[in-house]
Amino acid sequence: MYFISGIKEIILSVGGEFNDPKERPIVALLQSVENENIYWAIPVGDYSHRTESQIERIESYINRPADDIGSCYYHIARTNIKSIFFISDVYPINSSLISREYFSNDSQHYIIKNKPLLSALDSKLKRVLAYEQARLKSDNKFYFRQNIFGILNSLITKSKEEISNGN
Repeated sequence: MYFISGIKEIILSVGGEFNDPKERPIVALLQSVENENIYWAIPVGDYSHRTESQIERIESYINRPADDIGSCYYHIARTNIKSIFFISDVYPINSSLISREYFSNDSQHYIIKNKPLLSALDSKLKRVLAYEQARLKSDNKFYFRQNIFGILNSLITKSKEEISNGN
């Protein structure tokens, strides 16, 4: 898990919305097939900071039928604390966006090793990404507010520019 910086500016530059005032750790979960230096990142929040109505809202999504894409928007599980994974707020990152590692209570870089958790996050993330791709193909509009694939294209373009400039 990591903290990142600069993602808000990228999201806004591609016409997406970013309205999260908190600095959240992210889980860099899945390598992009489009570029090996880009990973799909899921923001993570502390469950204990949520109000009862926020928890009810999140659980209403989680408890939707499995064929409802809304069931993939969130996941609640334990990292070093009880956490909420904001899967529908996924965005791609590269190493230049990482500002620092996320440390657990023992001052060690926290790495999720729980295989069932990683599998659940991977499955939900892949469904969200596939849903977004299908929406883009069918009506050429992004569904998720951050413009997931607009960010990806921006990072790929920036990476190609850096390579061509010798950086």
